[in-house]
Amino acid sequence: MIESRKLVLVGTGMVGMSMAYALENQGGINELVLIDVLKDKATGEAMDLNHGLAYAPSKISIKSGEYDECKDADIVVITAGLAQKPGQTRLELAQTNAKIMKDITEQVIKSGFNGIFVVASNPVDLMTYVVSRVSGFPKNKIIGSGTVLDTARLRYLIGERLNVSEKNIHAYIMGEHGDSSFVPWSHSYVGCKKLFDIMKERGESPDVLKQIYTEVQQSAYEIIEKKRATYYGIGMGLSKIVKTILNNGKEILTVSTKLEGEYGHDGIFIGVPAIINSEGVQELLNLPLTKEEQAKFDNSCNILMDMKKEIDNIIM
Repeated sequence: MIESRKLVLVGTGMVGMSMAYALENQGGINELVLIDVLKDKATGEAMDLNHGLAYAPSKISIKSGEYDECKDADIVVITAGLAQKPGQTRLELAQTNAKIMKDITEQVIKSGFNGIFVVASNPVDLMTYVVSRVSGFPKNKIIGSGTVLDTARLRYLIGERLNVSEKNIHAYIMGEHGDSSFVPWSHSYVGCKKLFDIMKERGESPDVLKQIYTEVQQSAYEIIEKKRATYYGIGMGLSKIVKTILNNGKEILTVSTKLEGEYGHDGIFIGVPAIINSEGVQELLNLPLTKEEQAKFDNSCNILMDMKKEIDNIIM
């Protein structure tokens, strides 16, 4: 367990502040520092959070600050970056945000930071790669939010369909945090029972699972259409990652982490189930995939690899 429990958040948009608000309500951190290029925004957000401390479960030191605050931080969470504009391709977004990510990472490293990076800026798999490449940190200390949110959406929808708590749904979304993600249904369970068996016993068509995945995949677009952005779900997901690290939780989360031969791929960050502890990524779980699942994973990796080549020149 980490004792100092200091967290620095770079980027005080809705995603970052949803995480900060969740952590204030849940407790588990001792110090929170907010950094943003919009300094007044960071100051105002710190003030607002501080005004709720009387009703929080534990005391937290909350303030705005500069990059020198990263020196003794246990975790730096990066949510900064631009949102995708109408008509803008994901590659164009990646190229733009790669420059921002490179600058942020350099400033964090300059402070003397030696903790764990948690990245949520989009496209998250590629931005996690940028932080890794620029920082030179060992792979266990670079974690992207990956498909943590996608997996939470999946478990919620399966739980709703089967009338079972989402906490007892053990199913994962793997691959890119994007349209090429997939569900390894062969490793999906309700409690200790295979999801396929439960569906069969209840007379559910296998097509239901396809519908559920489609709903997961499209839910972000639907939420954005209705309220312009998504942030509560990922905010909760980030708080889960942070607390798992600080508590040495050794929990399995579908984070974006670096493959070094696992699943037949190398040198790419992508969402896979991994055990998270106080050192970051303790271990990747290299699941045996079916031929169809492996093909989907290969496709996801290839899409990210092609985009990675396009942003290498930006961060060299």
